[in-house]
Amino acid sequence: MELQGTVKKLFDAQTFASGFQKREMVILTQEQYPQPINIEFLSDKISLLDNLKEGENVKVGINIRGREWVSPQGETKYFNSITGWRVEKVSDNASEPTQAAPSQSASSASNENPFAGDDDDDLPF
Repeated sequence: MELQGTVKKLFDAQTFASGFQKREMVILTQEQYPQPINIEFLSDKISLLDNLKEGENVKVGINIRGREWVSPQGETKYFNSITGWRVEKVSDNASEPTQAAPSQSASSASNENPFAGDDDDDLPF
């Protein structure tokens, strides 16, 4: 899967007692209702964030992971995480939506109504 957006926040790498490392990034999606999405990069993938700056447009390859946890009281809970595995900078021009230019063909230049002589209307309204 891929997510595209603007880098909102880059966090420092975290190293845990086991030697496990992770680094997180938040991107703000570019849609009608932008969403801040937290993406974690694990172990050897944390270096992918080294050349990024906040405010840059990126496309991120992600995996969605889930896990189950049973509390000491016996209650089962489910957690999801989004893990990044690739980051690609996107130029500002490529992230803007493009619109097709109107066609100026000879057939569309005519202002005639193609249905003007069609009195055989079988629509119920």
